[in-house]
Amino acid sequence: MELLDGRLKLRHLVLAVAIEEHGSLLRAAEHLRLAQPAVTRSLRELEGILGVELFVRGPRGATPTLFGTAFTEHARSVLAELRRAGERISGLADGAVGTVTVGTLVAGSNVLLPRAVAALKAARPGITVVVQEATFDAQVPRLLDGEVDLVLGRLNPIDDQPALRQITLYREPVLLVARPGHPVRSRPGLTLADLLDHPWVVPLRQTALRQELEQVFHDAGLPLPGNLVECSSALTVRTLVRDTDMIAALPELVARTDGEIAPLPVALEPVRRTVGVTLPDRRPLTPSARLMLDHLREQAAELTGPRDDPPA
Repeated sequence: MELLDGRLKLRHLVLAVAIEEHGSLLRAAEHLRLAQPAVTRSLRELEGILGVELFVRGPRGATPTLFGTAFTEHARSVLAELRRAGERISGLADGAVGTVTVGTLVAGSNVLLPRAVAALKAARPGITVVVQEATFDAQVPRLLDGEVDLVLGRLNPIDDQPALRQITLYREPVLLVARPGHPVRSRPGLTLADLLDHPWVVPLRQTALRQELEQVFHDAGLPLPGNLVECSSALTVRTLVRDTDMIAALPELVARTDGEIAPLPVALEPVRRTVGVTLPDRRPLTPSARLMLDHLREQAAELTGPRDDPPA
């Protein structure tokens, strides 16, 4: 099948992605500001070019077929590359406008990222910053497809992802925290075992921090606390720790900069968080993404001081 014979147009790619994202021809037409008959004609034209049915139309909307899912994945990747090409050209012209999409992890950098975004916007008000939060496994396909420019947060192993590379920004300890008036604070010689009778909020099972916490308990000959909430939303964790007697493990920068929670005197020496950026190995960064990376490096250096020296 030859798609580069002039029949397949950019509007076909935009149309397919819009229908897949909005779930119906009517909502896609509204999003594209087109009349529904025009969307229907364009979809028929596209399916005629490809020789397959892309969407099953029904009373509840349009559902992508196997062919539709495959085509929209490629269409989304092509559109992302075209966006990046356009931004690269305009960025080379003046460096004043553009868009950078940052993927952040649900247990990610809620101290570093806001500071870097603020610094970037102060220097380049015309650059739009888009932040998308998800787990690392969900971010990788977006990063490879070009929907996300870079992923910021705790570095995850990428041995099985040769198309990715990583830059370490800083390393920090992970501390156990509780509210200032938590009853365990009155207990002398506090140990990890003393905390088992209290409720905990811990990261999800598939996260690296959860695995490391489980190893800490195992090495101490202790079971995991029986009263658990599994959560990796930093805002929810903070609220639970602040408003209840729950105990959590949080990065030092978060634990020491939040006046309504405070570290407990129980060390988690083996657990350290390595924060960094995951990038596509072969795709060059757009000017806006490179500026974002520069500000992340600068803010990381300011946050951690001389104890951590981010790589050049």
